[in-house]
Amino acid sequence: MPETATADPYAPLRAAVRDVPDHPEPGVLFKDITPLLADPRAFRTTVTAFAALCTELQVDKILGLEARGFIMGAPTAVEAGLPFIPARKAGKLPCATLSQSYQLEYGTAELEIHRDALAPGDRVLIVDDVLATGGTVEAAARLAGTAGAEVAGVAVLMELQSLNGRTRLATTLPTVPVHSLLTY
Repeated sequence: MPETATADPYAPLRAAVRDVPDHPEPGVLFKDITPLLADPRAFRTTVTAFAALCTELQVDKILGLEARGFIMGAPTAVEAGLPFIPARKAGKLPCATLSQSYQLEYGTAELEIHRDALAPGDRVLIVDDVLATGGTVEAAARLAGTAGAEVAGVAVLMELQSLNGRTRLATTLPTVPVHSLLTY
């Protein structure tokens, strides 16, 4: 039967995400992306979609969030011909940094970028694998703002709707479009 125009172009991505029950703790259904990463076609579809978004949003740089945002963001930067900026956990970068702390459900964490990674006026796309509560993306957006850059958009492979990250970002980053290829 021929495919229709309404077919989900990301169905192969959804099929490549594995559910792992009770990880990292009982009652949690973990969405494992390692099968997607092992599938070159699915991974290429992800990267191509994110790179197209860079053109659409007129992005200057990709800001990838540690750690799986590196996996998604670095090849997107290569595909789009843009610089890749890693947002790392505190203490991992070797030069002068800008830092932003944020709340986790069990405490606080901190993201850092090199002080010279972003310049005033840069338009950045924040890339990560999952949008859950939105705290990490919000911290990355604050870092970009501290450097004088503008967040042009957020791109994630998947969004966990029940954790309300999009709602949080609509409040804290109301003009920033959030793009997720898959929603759960």
